[in-house]
Amino acid sequence: MIYLQLFVEFFKTGLFALGGGLATLPFLMELTEKYGWFSAAELTDMIAVSESTPGPIGVNMATYSGFHTAGVPGAIVATMALVLPSILIIVLIAKFLSGFSENRIVQAVFYGIRPAVAALIASAVIGLFKTSLFVNSESGMLTPVWGVILLAAFTFGLLNIPRLKHLHPVAFLAFGAVMGILFRL
Repeated sequence: MIYLQLFVEFFKTGLFALGGGLATLPFLMELTEKYGWFSAAELTDMIAVSESTPGPIGVNMATYSGFHTAGVPGAIVATMALVLPSILIIVLIAKFLSGFSENRIVQAVFYGIRPAVAALIASAVIGLFKTSLFVNSESGMLTPVWGVILLAAFTFGLLNIPRLKHLHPVAFLAFGAVMGILFRL
């Protein structure tokens, strides 16, 4: 039963997470609430691992989520379910797109989808900020973790220095890991 649930949920994610891997985040956040397969904190760890490993982040997160939920078979089911809609859609688009690429309705659909995708990604980023930079206090309020916030702000600053901007993302992840070890954030 768990494999069928994984397949259905990740197929839906693959079908509707338009805009790339980060667009899968709202769907994964929903899974934390719907099934409890993993917590919000574990989801944050999944994002970190998925960002730091080779391959598309959405596929990495599906594989990680499936493995976390149901071992190697779960990883295979979740990954295949996530990519299957893309394969089917790309095959259909490749077959029919040449006749529709200049269609005003098709152009209007994509014009409307772009901001919706941006909003989904922004929502996921806000959720990631909450999970990463704040903890729930006993009163249920979010309490800032100032050391982590300072590290995030410092790293963001480094990302905007022209000389450093072109460094590989792994360099910034390594920097964050070293700072976490040094300061026990």
